[in-house]
Amino acid sequence: MSSRASLIFAAAAACLAAGTAHAQTPDVVVSIKPIHSLVASIMAGVGEPKLIVEGAASPHTYNMKPSNAAALEKAKVVFWMGEGMEHFLEKPLETLGSKATIVALEEAPGVEKLPQREGGPFEPHDDGDEAEGAHAHDSADAHDDDAKHADEAKHAHHEGEFDMHSWLDPRNAKAMAAEIETVLAKADPEHAATYRTNRENLDARIDALDLAIAASVAPIKDRPFIVFHDAYQYFENRYGVTVAGSITVSPETAPGAQRLKEIRTKIETLGATCVFAEPQFEPKLVNVVLEGTNAKSGTLDPEAGTLTAGPDLYFQLLNGIAQSLTSCLSQQG
Repeated sequence: MSSRASLIFAAAAACLAAGTAHAQTPDVVVSIKPIHSLVASIMAGVGEPKLIVEGAASPHTYNMKPSNAAALEKAKVVFWMGEGMEHFLEKPLETLGSKATIVALEEAPGVEKLPQREGGPFEPHDDGDEAEGAHAHDSADAHDDDAKHADEAKHAHHEGEFDMHSWLDPRNAKAMAAEIETVLAKADPEHAATYRTNRENLDARIDALDLAIAASVAPIKDRPFIVFHDAYQYFENRYGVTVAGSITVSPETAPGAQRLKEIRTKIETLGATCVFAEPQFEPKLVNVVLEGTNAKSGTLDPEAGTLTAGPDLYFQLLNGIAQSLTSCLSQQG
């Protein structure tokens, strides 16, 4: 065989081998953008995971598409947070994803889970408190509003015992990354070394991110603010920022007038300096809360609705939250 022919044969063999390796890469499906970013980082150079909740959609209100169903049917591995977050996936995973390895990352070893908080102002409520609150109002409308207030809290607890936004603590993201690597290496042992190297690189990037955010929010961490819904407990717990309350317990449930009154009182008594909307939801309620106060408005995006999916999204997400907080809160005093 001539030298030229040998080179052509070698090139063809390499292409064939590459095609075979690619064909053996498992089909991986991920529910939401923040954890998709972690999976994409670990799969870099091997394959690309498919994302279910794309664009500006929210997992709280998402409806499955035919393309999502097709992806789940082909999947070898599915990563999601768990039934407390992606309710729409519960039945499809039982049927369409029945042949896949399904991994709920809220249960990953090392992930710290915080209890779901009750009430817009994050104060405990029980039946006695609700009754007392109801008697404090003279009108039937106020009584009905208190009942709705209690129903909202009960609805939130029915959704899940724990706050599901645990990726907002970088330590949890590292624990999830370790579980992702373990699962992928088992499903695709041929690329285990690549998954390990990628996870180690990801850990180093997350460590650097963690230090940078801690430094950036330090000057404003004692200034209270209000959020649209209670999605930031892990960020608050990690960096010591002061979330004074949320407009709604759950994005699926519109708050009543009593809830809005409580939040306005919170702004006045605590001197909350900013109220943050979220891009996936109607900002009208934020404007109602702000009316007549000196607080300013901002936007936080805990589920990355405005960001482009990919390996860098997780870093853009947390940096974006830190920058939005410092930008709004540093304007005050």
